[in-house]
Amino acid sequence: MIRVLIADDHPIVRQGLRQILSEISDMAVAGEAVNGQEALDQVRAGGWDVLVLDITMPDRSGLDILRELKHQQPDLPVLVLSIHAEEQFAVRLLKAGASGYLTKENAPDELVKAIRKVVGGGKYISQSLAESLAFNLDVASDGPRHETLSDREFQVLQLVASGKTLTEIAEELSLSAKTVSTYRSRLLEKMNLKTNAEIVRYAIENRLVE
Repeated sequence: MIRVLIADDHPIVRQGLRQILSEISDMAVAGEAVNGQEALDQVRAGGWDVLVLDITMPDRSGLDILRELKHQQPDLPVLVLSIHAEEQFAVRLLKAGASGYLTKENAPDELVKAIRKVVGGGKYISQSLAESLAFNLDVASDGPRHETLSDREFQVLQLVASGKTLTEIAEELSLSAKTVSTYRSRLLEKMNLKTNAEIVRYAIENRLVE
């Protein structure tokens, strides 16, 4: 039996995932978490075959949760579930340790296949993303500007775009305000932007924030 832990702050989403997996004889939703800390606590307790993780959680950055999860349980497959299009986040999250990336839109059709893939030791991405990545290997392209950012710079970009102040970002990321300001300066320089308004506009245009 494949024991699945679901971490998502939306009860309707959790219910939907449970319904999908209830029809599969060798899979069971054995636990749920409604925020990042609960997910970390349950992973620490052990006993899971796979974690299905919503990357947009209310208490902590999804990238931070993923990094800590992989530090605690490096062999636990993590299937990231997201409302964001694959081309915006999938490669970054796979590099950070995720075993797969699945959009909520595709979950009804792909969830079972994705879980089997990552539990078996593989990596899961959709066929369309695989074709896009393969195509990009043959086509000269600079790619989106945000792909030049480090993970931390990318987090700061998202948080600035969501309307948080530097002090609020510092508190959320457990950093000093000076350090956050440095990350902001770096991302502005890398992306050739000048103001927070330009960060917000870019993030909206590229679907990096909800």
